[in-house]
Amino acid sequence: MLNRTKQFLRNNGYHYRKEYIRPLLIPDNIYIFKFGRKNLDNRLIIRYRHKWTGRQSISEIDLRLHKQKHPRVFANESELLHYLEGHLLRHEKEVHKEEVQKEENLAKD
Repeated sequence: MLNRTKQFLRNNGYHYRKEYIRPLLIPDNIYIFKFGRKNLDNRLIIRYRHKWTGRQSISEIDLRLHKQKHPRVFANESELLHYLEGHLLRHEKEVHKEEVQKEENLAKD
């Protein structure tokens, strides 16, 4: 599942860890995919079902970059990859700048 996304992350220097959850109250399975360069602080939550033929059907993909409160929701992997290619690297630069500024402010104090 999400082979193209995993390949994209590997090619751009991201590490990832995956977990499977099988909730008792709903028929969907949940696949949690944490990724990042240094810290695994980005998260993909994939809700999927198994069809009667045994194939997997993705219901939705939630993306939370750096512990966002409101996730981006995608219907399929192609939409997710299109968003990641345009926003992930830019978002990493912004977060890295903020972290450097915080460290400089702490060093001054």
